[in-house]
Amino acid sequence: MLMQHLTQATVAAAPKARLARLSRRHFITTTVGGATGLALMPAFAQSAAAAPGSKPTEQPVAFVTIAPDGTTTILCNRMDMGQGIETGLAMILAEELEADWSRVKTGFGDQQANYVDPAFGMHLTGGSNSIKNSYGQYRELGGRLRAMLVAAAAQAWGVKPAEVVSANGRLTSGSRSAGYGEFFAAALKQAVPEKVSLKDPKDFRLIGKPTGLTVSRAKSTGAQTYAMDVQLPGMLVAVVQRPPVFKGQVARVASEAALKVPGVKAVLTVPLDRGGQGVAVVATGYWAANKGREALQIDWQLDGVAKPDSAQLLAQYQALAQTPGTPAPQPHLAQDASAWKQAPKSLVAEYAFPYLNHAQMEPLACTVDLKSDRCDAYYASQMPGLDAGAIADATGLKPDQVQIHVQMAGGGFGRRAVPSSEWAREAAGVAVALAKAGQRAPVKVIWSREDDMRAGYYRPMTVHRAEIGYDASGKVLGWQHRVVSQSIVKGSPFEGMIQKGVDPTTTEGLGEPYGVPMNLSVHHPDVNVPVLWWRSVGSTHTAFVMETLIDELAVASQQDPVAYRLKLMEGNAKAGHHRAALQAAVAKSGYGKRKLAAGRAWGVALHESFESVVAYVVVASVKGKGADRQVTLHEVHAGVHCGLCVNPKAVEAQVQGAALMALATTMPGHRITLKDGVVEQSNFHQLAMPRIPDMPRVFTVSIVPSSERPTGMGEPGLPPLAPALANAVARLTGQRQRELPFRFS
Repeated sequence: MLMQHLTQATVAAAPKARLARLSRRHFITTTVGGATGLALMPAFAQSAAAAPGSKPTEQPVAFVTIAPDGTTTILCNRMDMGQGIETGLAMILAEELEADWSRVKTGFGDQQANYVDPAFGMHLTGGSNSIKNSYGQYRELGGRLRAMLVAAAAQAWGVKPAEVVSANGRLTSGSRSAGYGEFFAAALKQAVPEKVSLKDPKDFRLIGKPTGLTVSRAKSTGAQTYAMDVQLPGMLVAVVQRPPVFKGQVARVASEAALKVPGVKAVLTVPLDRGGQGVAVVATGYWAANKGREALQIDWQLDGVAKPDSAQLLAQYQALAQTPGTPAPQPHLAQDASAWKQAPKSLVAEYAFPYLNHAQMEPLACTVDLKSDRCDAYYASQMPGLDAGAIADATGLKPDQVQIHVQMAGGGFGRRAVPSSEWAREAAGVAVALAKAGQRAPVKVIWSREDDMRAGYYRPMTVHRAEIGYDASGKVLGWQHRVVSQSIVKGSPFEGMIQKGVDPTTTEGLGEPYGVPMNLSVHHPDVNVPVLWWRSVGSTHTAFVMETLIDELAVASQQDPVAYRLKLMEGNAKAGHHRAALQAAVAKSGYGKRKLAAGRAWGVALHESFESVVAYVVVASVKGKGADRQVTLHEVHAGVHCGLCVNPKAVEAQVQGAALMALATTMPGHRITLKDGVVEQSNFHQLAMPRIPDMPRVFTVSIVPSSERPTGMGEPGLPPLAPALANAVARLTGQRQRELPFRFS
């Protein structure tokens, strides 16, 4: 996912034509998602346009509507994929609005200018930035609308605004009392105040309280709709046969058998992302479309197309890691690491990480309703503004003729934030081809699990090499570090993130918070495999390398791993959050105070990502011998520093979910491999995934109390789990894990 390195300046480095579309885009139709599905709210839409030049904090009419009965709908300026931001942002606004929480419903904005990330100036769900970047915005939105409601009531009752009390969705002055819904229309006629007085945090009644999701009932009863559930009158369904090797072209297609399948309406050659071609089968439903696809006979043009092979790539990467790369600009690191060769003790370690599929629960689906003068697209978009420009390109329409209807997503982990707008552009291309074939109709393009696993985007394959010199006390005298990995942002609209030839998503977190004298360099090979941010981005591998090496140094110098980490953080003024998170996890776990059962061991790790710190103290055991060893995770104790915690229940859920996802990365068979350019895995039977019995019996989450601004929590729970488990395994087996998934000898 997009991460903290992305700034407005880096967005400014994107292609000018695309950014021109982003800056001009301003629509007035608002779609409400979440628990309300696809229901449109025309009355609200008419009031959604904010005054020209108004700031994101000055547009309450674009975010809130209150029905006469007091039902309050608060729009999320992001996409919710299970991380709970739809509820979290609503809590923040409702707090300052003094809304009746029992009457609050939630929904989504779209690609209107109102709904950009206020920090980045573009539409974005990513980098765990939703609460972090919009906390102040949503507080001010709520405070301003509350002031407008008070002003409207005061005007109607002939009293001063100071004489009107607003609380729990009601306005009161003396003997007069009315619900917010009775004055909402009048409030919209009030001027939006330039300044607003916000609550003292000690008076919060929602923020900081464990709160269930507004859509929990809909999700638990099966009533929640997702992009896969969209139904439009006359809608057709399409699936696409993609080339076996990325960027392959269609040489010849025999469609006769496919067209004979009942329900199949058309077989169309369509453009794909990255310059490839595919064949779309359009039918009355998914079953017919898929059966039609199975009947296709396609000859692919693969001459001149690179055919990467995982085994060969690993050897190439390992060779590159032996040579100096492009120096990484890391101001927090001491660059002189030359002393490592003269140090009395040394440690040389090489790590390997495979390509990974996002494997989100809900596969991709995008419904496109293409008219001659308009295009409506219904899907779960993490970047609807960028996508709208791509759909305009694909359809030949103007940007203001494209409308994105943002849907709830069944998981994402970065897969729904492709800078090229891959799958939205592809769906638009199918709709265009269908119209050219004289069969214009709404069409839903569905990716099966196999489609996404074989032809999607992946976390980059990565190799690290560390050469460390240290003394008997464990002091690091020099650390030379090289990373080999494809750049995620090269060639994308976010290429401006690259700093002096290095993609910072590759190196984030290395060296922190220990301040070791590290010389860091990077190789970015070009490989014909599409790569993308994956939950916690570079921290998925940098945390594993750092925290297992730090642990190994502690053991080698005969020091307690917790004490050693705290010692290395001494003097680092920026490590306060790290210490607090680690100490919280240690205190809850009983580490150092209780004896574990025979055959069990402690494992410790911590990592900062997206400005939040998560520390884990785990308990694990290992059964079996040799390559057949099986690891069991018994206990997980998390310490979390995320600034002011808006919803402890959501933070706990995110940490638990991230830990489970991280556990998957340690399981033998959890990898994507390529042979002669073809992805070898197709579904979960070939991609090891944790099951309910694999989750620890004990899982605690201790959130460090803080009054600082909120920081991100969608991703930070993932990076330190795998190294904590690896450190426990090393204590039990004597073998250090140098790759993910784990490999035993």
